[in-house]
Amino acid sequence: MPKPTSLITAAALTLVLGSTLSACGGDDSPAKASDPQSSVSGTPCSYESDGSSPAKQVDPPPSTATLTGQVTGTMTTNLGDIDLTLDADKTPCTVNSFVSLAKQGYFDSTSCHRLTTRGIYVLQCGDPTGTGAGGPGYSFKDELSGQETYPAGTLAMANAGPDTNGSQFFVVYGDSALRPDYTIFGTVNGVGLSTLDRIAAGGTVITADNPDGLDGTPVRTTKILLAVRTPFPW
Repeated sequence: MPKPTSLITAAALTLVLGSTLSACGGDDSPAKASDPQSSVSGTPCSYESDGSSPAKQVDPPPSTATLTGQVTGTMTTNLGDIDLTLDADKTPCTVNSFVSLAKQGYFDSTSCHRLTTRGIYVLQCGDPTGTGAGGPGYSFKDELSGQETYPAGTLAMANAGPDTNGSQFFVVYGDSALRPDYTIFGTVNGVGLSTLDRIAAGGTVITADNPDGLDGTPVRTTKILLAVRTPFPW
């Protein structure tokens, strides 16, 4: 599946994340390779500049992922809540990036740009430009086992090929036949699936590029209004 681009168009995202250890920070420098000499205990992560300008100015994530276990949060959209559980043990660097971006307000006031409605059932978000081409200005490696499957409720990273993860992610609202090429970093519960079904029921906007309505902008605009807010539980 190509990099998710314009799946979620009007969802308010309020991530109230919880975990056991301290999380993300950064300096004011542009995206750069992570410092391998970090003295913080955790998983080393590398976030390299991808040569592009960030869609919204943010610091790169910390070079060490310190979150562990299940990190829970709520993505509040204009069409309903989507509760998330992020797996910081299996995908520490992915969760580290997602939480860092959320805490910096990267997802605030952004739209989900892509909905697919046959064979692959996903809603894609995470690009502040709403075009499917935007990212944070850095990329990082996949965290894959090679055995990934994508049933309803899967939360995964979009990409444009191996090790090109950035900020775009997708949520699976129906069992989907995808190659095991997309890092799965969390799940969505039953309430969230109901919200996704509500979004998907509207279908996609018919255009010259999407004449059959199978892959395009959701009719029911889903906009992320808020990301993580203080106080943080770590």
